[in-house]
Amino acid sequence: MDKYIHNEQNGLWYELQGDYYLPCLKLPEEPEVHIGIWGQRHLRYLKGHHKALYTSLFTSGKLNSYLADIDRQAEEMFSRLINQLSEKEGVTEALKAEHLMLWVQKMNSIRNTAMEVVSNDLIYA
Repeated sequence: MDKYIHNEQNGLWYELQGDYYLPCLKLPEEPEVHIGIWGQRHLRYLKGHHKALYTSLFTSGKLNSYLADIDRQAEEMFSRLINQLSEKEGVTEALKAEHLMLWVQKMNSIRNTAMEVVSNDLIYA
């Protein structure tokens, strides 16, 4: 038996694996992009809760660009929320200079609030 055969009807090559011929398939090439923490969290969510969407994106070669886009959107939203909430709460550099621990406490609270909003609206939605 030949190691490789070509099927003229569908144009696919097949490789002998044990007693069976399996198609020689290759996933489409994806550009290499950096995926940050938000994209990684969304990837974990897709794998656990939306397997069909994950599989579709993965096999079409669009998963990395999709996750990079989600990561970019989440990072922009997070920064915008931190700025808006710190202005609303009156957290300024003057407060930082006068009462450092109060500033740290308020910034941690603002950061946690922004993380929860981004997670609920983009990552786990």
